[in-house]
Amino acid sequence: MENKCSGDPDYDRDVEREDIDLLDQTIEELDKETIDGILEIPPKDDMGDFAFPCFQLAKVFRKAPNMIATEIAEKIPASEDVSKVEAMGPYVNFFLNKENYVKEVLAKVNGTYGAQEIGKGKTVCIDYSSPNIAKNFHVGHLRTTIIGNSLYHIFDKLGYKVERINHLGDWGTQFGKLIVAYKKWGSKEAVEEKGIPELLRIYVKFHEEAEKDDTLNDQAREWFAKMEQGDEEALSIWEWFKDISMVEYKRIYKMLNMDFDHYTGESFYRDKTAAVVEELKEKNLLKESEGAMIVDLDEYDMAPCLVMKKDGSSIYATRDLAAIFYRKKEYNFDKCIYVTGLEQKLHFAQVFKVVELMGYEWAKENLIHVPYGLVSLEGGKLSTRSGNIVYAEDILKESVSKIREIIAEKNPDLKDKEDVAQKVGIGAIIFNDLYNQRIKDVTFTWEKIHSFDGETGPYVQYTYARAASVLRKTGITEVGEIDPSLVTDETSVALLKEIERFPEVIKVAADRLEPSVISRYVMGVAQSFNRFYHENQCNVEDQKLKEARVKIVILAKQVIKDGLDLLGIQCPEQM
Repeated sequence: MENKCSGDPDYDRDVEREDIDLLDQTIEELDKETIDGILEIPPKDDMGDFAFPCFQLAKVFRKAPNMIATEIAEKIPASEDVSKVEAMGPYVNFFLNKENYVKEVLAKVNGTYGAQEIGKGKTVCIDYSSPNIAKNFHVGHLRTTIIGNSLYHIFDKLGYKVERINHLGDWGTQFGKLIVAYKKWGSKEAVEEKGIPELLRIYVKFHEEAEKDDTLNDQAREWFAKMEQGDEEALSIWEWFKDISMVEYKRIYKMLNMDFDHYTGESFYRDKTAAVVEELKEKNLLKESEGAMIVDLDEYDMAPCLVMKKDGSSIYATRDLAAIFYRKKEYNFDKCIYVTGLEQKLHFAQVFKVVELMGYEWAKENLIHVPYGLVSLEGGKLSTRSGNIVYAEDILKESVSKIREIIAEKNPDLKDKEDVAQKVGIGAIIFNDLYNQRIKDVTFTWEKIHSFDGETGPYVQYTYARAASVLRKTGITEVGEIDPSLVTDETSVALLKEIERFPEVIKVAADRLEPSVISRYVMGVAQSFNRFYHENQCNVEDQKLKEARVKIVILAKQVIKDGLDLLGIQCPEQM
């Protein structure tokens, strides 16, 4: 049996409520909450829709669970919604009244199904993507970008106002180095023509040359000092580097069909750090350590949080603190979520603890780090521009190219082939990332990612296209009320059960900050739909039966699309 825990998406609250009430009336020894926690979903349909295991009652009644199950089943009468209750070994199994159930589901699933107002009047800030200026957007950046974008869609669906923030790495001594490198070995023409690869080339050259000539590091510090002092030339070169970098980043965001509300990077907060440092001083939280200023976190089993370097300059932790207070003041967030790699767990634990020690109790609940695992590559050589670095743009283009080849082989006459290749190729990458829990490492294996048969993005997208094809062939796009008795077969009911769970699944995904809850749900709907499709011919002569089945197709198509939307994946109408 599949255990169901309270708050898990693998069950539906509405259809289970009566079962709990019936059991509560029958078993005085257990309260409703306990019953709710014990209730399970059987692994097979012929075992009922819900099952109550009696093992826990064996000690109470001093009887075998099988006997207890039989006695309980005999005491529970059938009702309007529960057609049959029977004992199966140590379980009491409940069978829904299929016709009533179908009627109930069809009545509540509409065009906005899944959209909720849980977050009405509340704001969530999500900090994600955040590449470093003048450096390539590599495959590791894809994870934060894809996960963050999905969380944005999930919270938006729940009615929250979401502020999408791209906290660019656009400040620090590396820009002093880059300015020196540009002046010595670069040219405006080369940077304009080649973009980030050229900036990366001269940056690498700086480090090579600095090993031989340490005065280059002194020059770099001087140029960064000029930036901090507001020097016009230094800032204009720096702004130009940013503009050059953003061209590439926005090109990738366009490929992924996403955007941000704010591109406010580290530089935005540089004039806001002094107030934070001053407040830390006033609250006696700063300590001197080897010339630097720290917040001692030894009491909390953490390394100290470095706030100010020996030379008096701030570091990224200081800027993160300034960003938190700015966002709280500007957006009055209920949650501020940071989507970064697991390796930054300690950094955010330190920063959040400092905010808490400053007296801001909301830090405990409102500041959230969402970590994720690493990316690895398997099978087939990737087209990379240099060495072992795998660039995001390359992997996205490679994916589209491989889907293009599959289309050319399997469906060469397909309309809008390029558009379909883009949607499926990009969707394959996103789905592969979001299908497993985010804390797990992600592996790119082209053969697996692009399969139309496995647990993949193309499989779900193909299912959506199949549903669209059914509607085209039947010529029906809208259906009013139907006779529910016509669709009480096993596969129809199983599909409707999956569809009905959508609102609860979204809530669970938000609570867990886990897009994989959505991706696995959508996969379940797609698999249920395909079973329904193979067992129920839609284009039949009986008009009422045709409309009843098409009604289910319409609902499944809608939920698959809405589910993929929450992942940031687009759906082609034909494949």
